[in-house]
Amino acid sequence: HVQLVESGGGSVQAGGSLRLTCAASGPSYERACMGWFRQAPGSEREGVAILDADGSEYYADVVKGRFTVSKDKARNTMNLRINSLKPEDTAMYYCGADPPATWCRPKASFGYLGQGTQVTVS
Repeated sequence: HVQLVESGGGSVQAGGSLRLTCAASGPSYERACMGWFRQAPGSEREGVAILDADGSEYYADVVKGRFTVSKDKARNTMNLRINSLKPEDTAMYYCGADPPATWCRPKASFGYLGQGTQVTVS
């Protein structure tokens, strides 16, 4: 089955950058749609970026222009580059994956989830 492991979170100052990585394993068909969502304390989950089976990128309006999602097929990883970090970006960031038949736009619900990586912006 699909396993997802996030890394790259940390504490950064506002205006800085981070690159989050999601290492994926398991059947590639089951993770054709891959994306990131986040959850801040006391808030609902929020889908921020996603790659569909064709490699097209989609972003939530709140992060457009600052977040970039990409895949490294050779390493079986998905990355999220976050620039110009803001305190409101503080959250636990999760990687998710779904097979290609599912709706693949920024979302906070996936069939497969990682454990998350914390991003704190001060």
